[in-house]
Amino acid sequence: MNTFNLVISSPNGNLFEGKAERIILRGSEGDLAVMAGHIPFITSVKPCKCKITLDNGEEKSGSLNGGLLTVSEDKVTLLSNSFKW
Repeated sequence: MNTFNLVISSPNGNLFEGKAERIILRGSEGDLAVMAGHIPFITSVKPCKCKITLDNGEEKSGSLNGGLLTVSEDKVTLLSNSFKW
């Protein structure tokens, strides 16, 4: 499966930086999933649980209190004041 670079960052620094196949979370307009090749966009993120599928197929989940998600051609960045695995 195709992957993209994922960065999860908080005021304390980067909490995750690596390759992912997919991230699922709740954006300002509802639930969304981002996979490799997704069109670039920016959205606010509501407090939610998010699921991440890593490049090795492992699934991780975490919770965040909201934030900002940016998607570019080869990188996805999730910024949040609070993110916990």
